[in-house]
Amino acid sequence: MATSLIPLSSSFLQPLKFKTLAKPRTPPNLSTTRKIITTCDSQDKNTGASSNPSSRNPNFQKRRKSSKYGTSRRSILKKSFLQEQVTFTARVSEDPQVAIIGGGMAGLVCALNLEARGVKSTVFDTGIHGLGGRLGTRFVEPQGLVFDHAAQFFTADDSRFIQYVDGWLEKGLVREWKGAVGELEVGGSFTQFPSSSPPKYIAVNGMRSLADSLLLESRLANVVRPCWISKLEPLNGMWHLSENGTPRGQFDVIVIAHNGKCANRLLSASGLPLVAKQMKKLDLSSIWALLAAFNDPLPTVNFEGAFVKGIESLSWMGNNSAKLGNGGTPHCWTFFSTAAYGKQNKVPQENIPTVTSEKVKAGMLQGVEIALGLPEGSLPKPVYTRLQLWGAALPKNTPAVPCIFDPQGRAGICGDWLLGSNLESAAISGEALGNHIADYLQNSEADPEEFAIGLHDRPSPLAGHDIGQFPGLTSVGEKQEAEAYQLL
Repeated sequence: MATSLIPLSSSFLQPLKFKTLAKPRTPPNLSTTRKIITTCDSQDKNTGASSNPSSRNPNFQKRRKSSKYGTSRRSILKKSFLQEQVTFTARVSEDPQVAIIGGGMAGLVCALNLEARGVKSTVFDTGIHGLGGRLGTRFVEPQGLVFDHAAQFFTADDSRFIQYVDGWLEKGLVREWKGAVGELEVGGSFTQFPSSSPPKYIAVNGMRSLADSLLLESRLANVVRPCWISKLEPLNGMWHLSENGTPRGQFDVIVIAHNGKCANRLLSASGLPLVAKQMKKLDLSSIWALLAAFNDPLPTVNFEGAFVKGIESLSWMGNNSAKLGNGGTPHCWTFFSTAAYGKQNKVPQENIPTVTSEKVKAGMLQGVEIALGLPEGSLPKPVYTRLQLWGAALPKNTPAVPCIFDPQGRAGICGDWLLGSNLESAAISGEALGNHIADYLQNSEADPEEFAIGLHDRPSPLAGHDIGQFPGLTSVGEKQEAEAYQLL
């Protein structure tokens, strides 16, 4: 079954114009939002401490800040993640609106599934040039350079995700990557994945083009970018979103479809302690990405993409020009470090010191030489380089749940990390949360607690390559070992 993909007006680059929503009717003297102090520390049951902040701090009232929406916050963030739990008691609006913060695969698929259920949504994304999250593509003009600088390709193993891929193939958004892809040993020994391996898919015009296309036909999903939602405020049964003091609308339900320190900061004083605690458990790797263009082909290369083994500064090298069919010169390559190398050389990604940048770039280019078996100093000098640190690159653990949803606070999380570390997991998570929210909104008489999901699951370590998981794709070495075992 092909996926229904939905349009987005060409005016999506403009700020979203929100209509004023009527406040839900409530009986007199009934508060639409109830706030309960909830301690999320695992030790809270043994402390015996009072849950009233003012009893612990006589001066607490003097430090209360007045909200721009006319409410006040009584919580103090502490290491125990003590904050008040928002509990909405009013019915949702007759025409509910969902805010999705993050325009990667999970957030976009969540919007698609909400639309399929007749629910309106707005996707907020920080992307200046486009949507996508890890579906990132960098275009360098006027040279005409193109680099996929995050996700390099993807596979499809789950039947639900295969349906999406089939739809994208039919619409010409993606195609199978037929080039030689495999594993590269130190010294230039390349082994291609066997023909029996699952198909490898890429977006036809760079990975970002897939993300930018998903909502192009949407009637019920809007997009606002670039926009950095910095505050979530509950008031009168609705979530009020703002960007550095600028209101960005009122919504019945919110979805956090990104992660890392920005998501943690956003949730830290949101009134969603259970959701915040689950997000805080996520452990992320750091990966360096080096984009490099060469006038001449790299010596000894007989592949388009390779997982590099045995070199700490290098885990992947991919030829974007060959992959995307952009023949001629320059030859645009994406190189990724290992997670260990990223951790050793981690710095604030917003302000990378020059000395670190030069060190990492030299180390990664040297890794390319070693991987290809070239004499020291013989690698052609690139005519263009750009170094980027993915400080929150890929998940290292997972709670193995499709999504997280707090029905009391009407807030949820979707993302690949809830199930794995790949585009397939992201899509399945977005689909699960979109349908879960629609079920919640369309069953107003049910007990809200029936819709709680993923709020207490503990994460476990997540295996995979330094640049993620590729369902169905087995390491050449592992496959050979398995075949040898079967022969015994």
